[in-house]
Amino acid sequence: MKEKHLIVMSVDAMVFEDLEYLDTLPHFRQLLQEGSQIERVRSIYPSLTHPVHATLLTGCFPEHTGICNNVRPEPGNPDAPWYNDLADIQVETIFHAAKAAGLRSCACRWPVTSRAGGVIDYLVPEILEDGPWEDPALPYQRQGSSPQLLEEVLRPLLRLQDPAAPRHPAYDSFEIDCAAEILRRYRPHLLFTHPGHVDSARHENGLFNPRVTEALALTDRYLGQLMDAARQAGISDSCNFVVLSDHGHLEIQRTVCPNVLLAREGLLRLDGQGNLLDWDAYVQSAGLSAHVFLRDPADAPLRERVSRLLHRLAGEGIYGISRVFTAAEAREQYQLAGGFSFVLEGDGFSAFGEDWRAPFARPFAVTDYRCGHSSHGHLPEKGPQPPFLCMGPDFRPGVALPEGRIVDEAPTLAAAMGLSLPQADGRPIAELLY
Repeated sequence: MKEKHLIVMSVDAMVFEDLEYLDTLPHFRQLLQEGSQIERVRSIYPSLTHPVHATLLTGCFPEHTGICNNVRPEPGNPDAPWYNDLADIQVETIFHAAKAAGLRSCACRWPVTSRAGGVIDYLVPEILEDGPWEDPALPYQRQGSSPQLLEEVLRPLLRLQDPAAPRHPAYDSFEIDCAAEILRRYRPHLLFTHPGHVDSARHENGLFNPRVTEALALTDRYLGQLMDAARQAGISDSCNFVVLSDHGHLEIQRTVCPNVLLAREGLLRLDGQGNLLDWDAYVQSAGLSAHVFLRDPADAPLRERVSRLLHRLAGEGIYGISRVFTAAEAREQYQLAGGFSFVLEGDGFSAFGEDWRAPFARPFAVTDYRCGHSSHGHLPEKGPQPPFLCMGPDFRPGVALPEGRIVDEAPTLAAAMGLSLPQADGRPIAELLY
């Protein structure tokens, strides 16, 4: 039986509206003309990178993956760690299925894949901490890259990096160089990679602008690198290419900080210098939505007090809150769970910050992805939607579906490789598969 190969490139924040321009570029044009597509894919709630990428590996909603935010809830800690280890995902991933089937896999800077414990054969983890480091390979080693990969691929390519270069697109270029070399050298059956430059350009400049166009053009070059590497590895004829995205963006005008209002109500207690001493309720940002945690979720009077406050703020229409969900409502309507008691949805032009110091409302800040010129984390039905593009021997050509669900993408990828994800909430998209 002929070997199957699958290359998946997740272009963070690519939206359907980008396809018109991408169709003018050589490698995306090939993908669009020879393959199939879903034009608009419904993401999950919240539409944040790490929760969505956990879904893209499992076909499960956050209530089952256990990943409901990029960052762990640690009230008062501005440097709270991100969810980034494969073990943080509470259900089986496509990497686990591949391992059980004897297939070799690679993850290149794919979110929530660090310290994969031997499940992923060739791991280039996403590094979320800033350097510089005396040994630039050290953070990759700490987060699970094998000694073989460090010496044969990472160290030689790290030596070519400019430590003073901006994070994007430098990280993406390094990531794709690694992916291409791993393809040529090791020929994994599955390779997942995640360039983030389009997302960064949108956060910093807005939804549609020349910087985003430049980032899309660079992404076409990345796709070409992967196609060339597949040819050089001798696997082109057996290789499926998939380009997908995790979420869209909405442009915002301000940042609002509900913790300022909680502090005024005595639900957060501060010292004389404004430092957080204690809390009964705390709002954690999810970009254009937010999660409200209670110190004691079983405290019924506290829950009722906070509920009345949040609904009053939403009702007044000036605090950036359009809807208030209870935890039960969020689970029932959006399959979202995560230890919080309430979820706040923004008004479409406000992002949520976590600061408890006045002022409550402030200009957006491009230094914080949650509060940039445009951002995400909003309800999945809002704004531009991500597409799904596929091409290869296991995908039907010429299919154009107007809409789909992101929870169906992982089961579809698994099915294309002869694998299954029995725990998935989604199902394979039969129209795309032979």
